[in-house]
Amino acid sequence: MALFSKSWTTPRVPLDKTSRIWLTFASFAIPILLWSLVSYSPYIWHPQMKISDPGDVSYFRKDSLIDKEIYYREMDKLLTKQAEEQAEIKLPQGVPSNPVYLPAPHEVLTALYTAFTTPPKRSNEPWFHESLGHSIQVIAWGFFWSMVFGLPLGILAGTYESASRVIEPFTEFFRYLPAPAFGALAVAILGIYDAPKIAIIFIGTFFQMVLITANTTRKLNMALIEASLTLGCKGLSLIRRVIIPGILPDLYRDMRILLGWAWTYLIVAELIGTSSGITWFITQQARYKNFDNVFAAILIIGIIGLVTDLVLARIGKRLFPWHGSH
Repeated sequence: MALFSKSWTTPRVPLDKTSRIWLTFASFAIPILLWSLVSYSPYIWHPQMKISDPGDVSYFRKDSLIDKEIYYREMDKLLTKQAEEQAEIKLPQGVPSNPVYLPAPHEVLTALYTAFTTPPKRSNEPWFHESLGHSIQVIAWGFFWSMVFGLPLGILAGTYESASRVIEPFTEFFRYLPAPAFGALAVAILGIYDAPKIAIIFIGTFFQMVLITANTTRKLNMALIEASLTLGCKGLSLIRRVIIPGILPDLYRDMRILLGWAWTYLIVAELIGTSSGITWFITQQARYKNFDNVFAAILIIGIIGLVTDLVLARIGKRLFPWHGSH
């Protein structure tokens, strides 16, 4: 295959299998390459020095990170002292390094493994996989209740103009209100444990779900509805037998997108009330400056989200083989 295919820049033209594979690989390889360059090349950034030998600088410690400005300032002081006093001075030694909050890729990969195998520092603290499982439960319950209430309202609003006028104006208003702003209220009403966290996931996705479902419902071919009405199908029967089957493939895709939206609210939701789940792990590791573990936890969230979406996409192809996009 040529390095560059004309189909890459032609609108709405399907790519061949090889192009899809290479471009998907590049989607992940380019950010990782940039990350590696910043991490391993001392000529790109590296604003600090990692001390290998503190020399005669009293406050330098081995393996500590010192800003280059401070490092070279202390170096100049020692050289000046050595020249003036003709004394034997031990100069500090160090190598260029990035700040502690930017670990190298290999450090994060190591943390991905050790996070699952290293026991918590205190016996009453959860393991990493337990924290992760707790977060998945919060997401699942919040999104479940969002679908229970959001889908019926969205379908009604998209089917009937009267329902749309009742449901959508307030929903449009409320969707602009930030879900985390209701954190204190949720704790006051629901307590400090999981219920307010689930409520934040619900608030963050419910109003968007109503509007997206209504819009998807409106896209259904009106000819199908008119034919159904002509044949005497109306009311709940029309919704159950015509509208829901007609919009189901697009609705399934919408739910996949909104599930990703739910994950974006997770960190804020888990900070409400008692800290728990993956957010607790991230905040604890950040407190100890174990930023390799922080990056690993963030990557785990992304991996779970991506794998979930891929699985749902594969299921969608089996459920709706006649539908072109999933």
